[in-house]
Amino acid sequence: MATQGGSGAIMGDGRTGAGMAGAQTDEPSRRPIPLTNSTKSPRTERGERTRRKILDAARAEFGSRGFADTGITEITRRAKVALGTFYTYFDSKEEVFRALVRDMSEQVKVAVAPAFAEERGTLASEGKALAAFLAFVREHQQVYRIIDEAEFVDPEGFRTHYETTAARIGERLEEGSAAGQMTGAADALERDVRAWAVMGMNVFLGLRFGVWGKEDPQAVADIANRLISDGLKR
Repeated sequence: MATQGGSGAIMGDGRTGAGMAGAQTDEPSRRPIPLTNSTKSPRTERGERTRRKILDAARAEFGSRGFADTGITEITRRAKVALGTFYTYFDSKEEVFRALVRDMSEQVKVAVAPAFAEERGTLASEGKALAAFLAFVREHQQVYRIIDEAEFVDPEGFRTHYETTAARIGERLEEGSAAGQMTGAADALERDVRAWAVMGMNVFLGLRFGVWGKEDPQAVADIANRLISDGLKR
């Protein structure tokens, strides 16, 4: 799927548990992500740093070239590790891609988590989280191409990414309802529709204002929150 038309990754919250043109920041994740093959998990801090270098290199290569045009040699060259070192931690290009999808989802979740530290379940916290997500996307635009390509390379990871994020949003909306901050859902269907609608909005706001635009993230989030709060009905 072409990056600039794709749907990309969306925001989570850190309580449970989402190539673009131009150079991107390769800031490492702060948490190790489980491997598909657990027998290859790093045993030492040095091993974790090496695996982190491979994941960061894979993110840059997949983000700029796409999955089909990226080879393991390009990843190891960017990571400055030997080919054999790659196979110490990953069995294949597909496996490092799957690990990368989980890694990017985790990084999004960590990026927005501070928004929920004090006022979880409120529109204010959702607005802060959206602003944090937009800022994250602006610095890590590869997340859109990587998650989009997961639909074909790692369909299970792709679906899990969206289902777990929607579940977290639904949980927060329910907490807001219980605290009297938001209206409650009438049934399970309405709960899902609300959660997926909010997630879909976040996805495309990230594309338009995180990837394509340079508008102030908080200003965008405030407008989105007014839409949620007031609706479109006159």
